Amino acid sequence: MFSLLLLDRGKKGFTLGKIQIYLILISVMTAWGFNVVATKVLVENFMPVTMTAARIFVAGIVVFIILFVMKKVRKLTKKEWVVVLVGSLFNVVGHHYFLAVGLTETSASNGGLILGIGPLLTAIMAIVFLGNRLTWIRVLGFLLGIIGVSLIVLQSGEGLSGISFGDLYVFLSVFMQALSFIMINKVSHSLDPRLMTGYMLIMGSIILFGISLILEPSGIHSMFQPTSTKIWVVFFASAIVATAFGQMLYNYSIGKVGAAEASIFINLNPFFALVGAVLFLGEKIGLTHIVGFIFILFGVLFGSGAMEEIIRKKNEKKSLKVTQGSIP
Repeated sequence: MFSLLLLDRGKKGFTLGKIQIYLILISVMTAWGFNVVATKVLVENFMPVTMTAARIFVAGIVVFIILFVMKKVRKLTKKEWVVVLVGSLFNVVGHHYFLAVGLTETSASNGGLILGIGPLLTAIMAIVFLGNRLTWIRVLGFLLGIIGVSLIVLQSGEGLSGISFGDLYVFLSVFMQALSFIMINKVSHSLDPRLMTGYMLIMGSIILFGISLILEPSGIHSMFQPTSTKIWVVFFASAIVATAFGQMLYNYSIGKVGAAEASIFINLNPFFALVGAVLFLGEKIGLTHIVGFIFILFGVLFGSGAMEEIIRKKNEKKSLKVTQGSIP
């Protein structure tokens, strides 16, 4: 992942194409999917809000170390500080807080299905705030993605439970994350999304830590209780790989392909989370999971714009052959 970051050197050097960006997004979704398992392990050993604040702070430090090596660190203007503050409130504080609280008050099935509407919600916001055009192919992609997520989540056997405040909290977490994606997309031309990520993580972790002091008075103590080395390995892997590299690369990708296009890859999260559960927790993958993953793959293919790109290139080749054939 680090080498991929170094490849993008602006107009004078190598610039990553869409295929490379899509591969980056798949890598990020793999890390985020496995991070679901890691988070489940961590919240069983530490108080959730305090642990999340510490994990995000470590991730922010790692991002700044990487950006310092890349010579991308600079001071922000007053206007950029406002953008970063709002972005950290939505992307870090609001999303993580409401998601953590929501998942404790609703079923995994309800929570997973609500998270599955994130890409569609981002696409709608991109139309409203960015003037994006939503084609029927992309609509089909979003719908296929939702079907795939539904098949994987409902396979848990819990079924759908009644609407609760937990569902509202999870929806708020998705809504805030979608808003942050639009904001990152909008300012990416003037503020490097990777630098914005570093500032957002640091600022958001400090705010989350303040919240943890109120909600979890003994949270700091829980972080220093004796625990196994494996738990700390999971903690730092989650902070560095999933949050630092993952968030930085994802926000970078938003600046390259757009918020709606990047968000469709989030549908891959449930499958990779399941793969992580199989590898590390001994759970099993059934036929329904495989069918759901196939739906998700086609959803990503259509919703990301990749299918439209394939169709466009085929049409260009046909037009070129026709033009060459007509030349005497």
